[in-house]
Amino acid sequence: MDAGPRKREECKNIKMDLQKCKICRRQGAKLFLKGERCFSAKCSVMKRPYPPGIKTKMPRKSSEYGKELKEKQKMRNWYNLRERQFKTYVNKALKMRGKAEDAGSLLVGKIVSRLDNVVFRLGFASSRAKARQLVSHNHFLVNGKKVNIPSYETGIGDKIQLSPNSRKKAGFEGIESVLKKQKFPSWVEFDLANFEAKIIGKPTEDTEIPAEILTIFEYYSK
Repeated sequence: MDAGPRKREECKNIKMDLQKCKICRRQGAKLFLKGERCFSAKCSVMKRPYPPGIKTKMPRKSSEYGKELKEKQKMRNWYNLRERQFKTYVNKALKMRGKAEDAGSLLVGKIVSRLDNVVFRLGFASSRAKARQLVSHNHFLVNGKKVNIPSYETGIGDKIQLSPNSRKKAGFEGIESVLKKQKFPSWVEFDLANFEAKIIGKPTEDTEIPAEILTIFEYYSK
């Protein structure tokens, strides 16, 4: 790649990074959209803890609708979902209200079981956006078969493995050392020798989601 296209690609990546930082600042919470940078002192939310475009650091007054919208956007961006995808998950959970388990747990469980989220939680990617890209590029097998659908719903007994053909590719250099330090979810067993995880329990979220699910349900119930 010559200097021209390379520089344009670098500028494009910088622009995308700035847009991700603005999402977090606008929501007033760390959504960890940029992987390791979010844990460093370079995090924009830490350096500028106020919405982009606002010259004063005084908080804006928000309506009830505005609060509901903000909570919805937080969770949607947290899991790197498009609006249509997120709305589909929420509507399915709302239909089960009073019929099965807690609707909030059902919503989170469905999203957490997505293949791109599982790949992220296993430590193969530093962000859910990166995990989505890796899945789309055919780097992972589910039960021995290639799956390139990020929204693929995994379940108990499924085996997720990094494709043997992908292990030596540039994007996975040093992945073994990363996985050795990774804290895996309680619902998976991981075989480091084969870069393979087996889901042994119901996928759940073991970290606090920076959004109020009941408020999100109110938003979509109107």
